Amino acid sequence: MESVKPEIREIIRRCYPQIEQLNPAQKAVVDAGFLEDDHNYILAIPTASGKTLLGVMAALDAINKGGKVVYAVPLISIQNEKLKEFKKFEEFDIKVGRHPSTADLAVMVFESFDALTRFSWNTLREVDLLIVDEFHMIGEFSRGPTIECAITRSNILNQGMRIIALSATLKNMDEIANWLDAHVVEHVFRPVPLYKDVLNTEEMETKNKNDVILRVLKHSMDESSQILVFVSTRRFTESLANYISGKIKKIIPSDKRSKFKEVSNKILEVPKRRGSRPTSVCLKLAECVEKGIAFHHAGLFDQQKEIIEDEFREGNLYMITATPSLMYGVNLPSKNVIIRDYTRWTSQGPQTIPVFDYEQMSGRAGRPGYDEEGYSYLIAKNVEEAYELKDHYVYGEIEATNSKIMENKDAVYRQILAQIASTLSKTPDEIQEFFKKTFYGYQMCNNQYLSMFGSDSMEYEIHHALEFLMEHGIIQPTPEGLKTTTMGNLIARTNYSVETAVRLKEYATRNKELDIYSLIYEITKTPDIIPISFKGRKSKEPVRDKLNSKGIFAVDIGNKEATTAALIEWMEERTEYQIENVFGVYAAGARRTAYDASQMVKFFKEMCEVLNIYNYNQDLEALSARLYYGVKDELIPLVVGIKRLGRKRARALVRVFGNDLNHVPRDDLLKVEGIGPKIADAIKKNYDS
Repeated sequence: MESVKPEIREIIRRCYPQIEQLNPAQKAVVDAGFLEDDHNYILAIPTASGKTLLGVMAALDAINKGGKVVYAVPLISIQNEKLKEFKKFEEFDIKVGRHPSTADLAVMVFESFDALTRFSWNTLREVDLLIVDEFHMIGEFSRGPTIECAITRSNILNQGMRIIALSATLKNMDEIANWLDAHVVEHVFRPVPLYKDVLNTEEMETKNKNDVILRVLKHSMDESSQILVFVSTRRFTESLANYISGKIKKIIPSDKRSKFKEVSNKILEVPKRRGSRPTSVCLKLAECVEKGIAFHHAGLFDQQKEIIEDEFREGNLYMITATPSLMYGVNLPSKNVIIRDYTRWTSQGPQTIPVFDYEQMSGRAGRPGYDEEGYSYLIAKNVEEAYELKDHYVYGEIEATNSKIMENKDAVYRQILAQIASTLSKTPDEIQEFFKKTFYGYQMCNNQYLSMFGSDSMEYEIHHALEFLMEHGIIQPTPEGLKTTTMGNLIARTNYSVETAVRLKEYATRNKELDIYSLIYEITKTPDIIPISFKGRKSKEPVRDKLNSKGIFAVDIGNKEATTAALIEWMEERTEYQIENVFGVYAAGARRTAYDASQMVKFFKEMCEVLNIYNYNQDLEALSARLYYGVKDELIPLVVGIKRLGRKRARALVRVFGNDLNHVPRDDLLKVEGIGPKIADAIKKNYDS
């Protein structure tokens, strides 16, 4: 730490007391001079080797010089984790937040930073340093184009802004560094050595892969270490956790049993606090957790996932079974990582995972400060398959990272729209010049095999995208060049996909009367709504019946239809427990999906106003409120007018006093369960004003 400036060293000493000195990877980066010069840097060191601290040192240095810093991350879960970590800097008068207009150190998700580059140029030009965490996601299909184009636009608008990319090691690092005009510092040091191997059921004389996991777990229990297991689907996380917990229930020490029971009770409290009985998924989770085994997937309540993560870090769980999304999520290292499933279900059927993803999952093994080594195990069915997997994954090379912009049609539409709406590009040639500056453009124009037709291919794709945007009234040619229409401006200032906007526009123009249920169905078909999915293969007829009762007749019943039915039930004041029981879906996400749908209804209302459709404005406002609060029409005035009242207490009040609380004495209000003095005062104030 001696080579670090004293003022930075002091902040790190106070905020990270566990760090006494830099490890070899961190020292190599500091010695390379990245704190002394203004070059862009790509810092490529293994997972759990302290990349965040390096970013922090650069951020503190920039802030101490009077600058502003954006720390960009791909996921909200990582954003929340980093905000919690960085809040410690506020005792040194460093403002930490989510936007650089109000913070010295702003932690932003990629989409928010992209929006900053499109419409907040004055704020963008105040940013002195951009730190991009998980930079290797630039090659990912959905979020990759977003950060790629945001960086490209930043380089155009704020040429003095420095970029530090924190990344896993990439195969084509030189190519990426040349595009970014960055120095690269790579290092192989890992504070906890990682040992990778492939186990197989044949050699271990077990019946199936789950028994291999059981054997590793029993050894892990003996040495008081933990296991993180990756499987391919939500259903598999649950079935594996249930199988393992049943096998170990008789060998759990008594002191562990009491701790596991505490964690299990916390899991069950989450739905209760939200006014719902625990769903069958909650009960299954709590039962597994009582034996020290948890499953983790998107079908749980957010608070339940947080409990699992926190308790695992504290050593209060033996094992977590998780879907692969956790490899990009929060920091959750474990001594042992097991990758049971090396295939993933896609629209094209089962596909093997890339070597890069295998490395990301394996990289979770080994907890700095806790473990002396980490172990990653891939599981094969037999000896022959084990040799193949070891050759491909353990000894194989990771794939080259390539831009996915042109593969993602909506990304092309959005970025063209962003360029025109922000007046950065007014002609097809200027749009093409922008794309040439992206990583995609660099790859196309600087590859000896692609450069011959790279420009023509790009021009072709841009031409067709422009035709699509003009055909749907999103942009238009003018004597001054290409401009966005009023509709185009509306779309450009949101994070909704162009596909979503076009679908809603077509719905608005073809329907003369508003049917709120068909509108909800249309909303669930958009790519911006995360679907509520079926749990298994039970009958889907209850979903069909619900839709039919509202005049929606679907041929096939899938997750979009399940989402529509769940949202309708939510507006009819059903709880997550009731929704799950009726439809057999993962209902824990119903509240979040309803919120997203509520916001999209507001967007649809704005779209209707642009189209001069005003005759059902009030109906759309009511629908948005019903989705947001999960209430029937008669409760809207109460839940909207009285903050934090909520639908459960609002329904209790109406059940006792009717819809008009204007003349109900305060003391009578206090007799209703859940109504305390603050809520009672708020009710009286609402009716007195």
